[in-house]
Amino acid sequence: MAGASGDLDLLAGAARDAGHLVMDYFGEGARLQHWEKRPGDPVSAADMAADAFLKDTLLIARPDYGWLSEESRAEPGSSGRVFVVDPIDGTRAFIKGRSDFCVSLAIVENGRPVVAAICAPARDQFYTSVLGGGALCNGTPLRVSHQSAIAGAKLLGDAGRLHDLRAMGAETVHINSVALRLALTASGEADGLVAVRPKNDWDLAAGQLLVEEAGGYVSSPDGAALRYQNATPRQPAPIAAGPALHALLLQQLAGPIKESS
Repeated sequence: MAGASGDLDLLAGAARDAGHLVMDYFGEGARLQHWEKRPGDPVSAADMAADAFLKDTLLIARPDYGWLSEESRAEPGSSGRVFVVDPIDGTRAFIKGRSDFCVSLAIVENGRPVVAAICAPARDQFYTSVLGGGALCNGTPLRVSHQSAIAGAKLLGDAGRLHDLRAMGAETVHINSVALRLALTASGEADGLVAVRPKNDWDLAAGQLLVEEAGGYVSSPDGAALRYQNATPRQPAPIAAGPALHALLLQQLAGPIKESS
């Protein structure tokens, strides 16, 4: 089995190359080359090209690792490690020509992410992390914000679904990519993330490691840790923030979240 540094080099190189690949489609190409997998669930030619590239690149290098991706069939491995891949997280933003999308890659072992790389090519942001080794953006170490009150907090989520938090003085900002929301929380550019709907493993695994290695917490609404490599790759709606704000959000969101009328 490869060491953590070798796996990070592999993920980082693959994420950068996939980022360059999807930018070749960005703009008019993305607008013209997309369709719906299911109603309301878009996919583009860039998603599929990046997925094929990543699968070839990563599994040739680590043929004993498993594979879990939004865009292709899952495959078991023999090593206990699994690549968890979203070739474009934030496809709606990508198709519309917005910058809030990314390539999100993680390696999961024993139910938790251990290596991560997120490339947001239209924002020129590149994030990496290894379990126990901290988190970086463009080579600079990351720390979550020290925000300790809901009033004044910048929270990433659907503003129309976070009425209670906005009533308490929080600012809510919508960014399409969940992985990028986690990365921005890890960097302190945002104070936290509050989701109100379940998410898939490929949305969360890489970003969770960034947040935790930057000193924050990611959990379900009841405070439970997220665990991967389950029979179904689906997680409860996550909450992510620094320690003090995370505790306040768990307390405030213990009941049903009120949506705007």
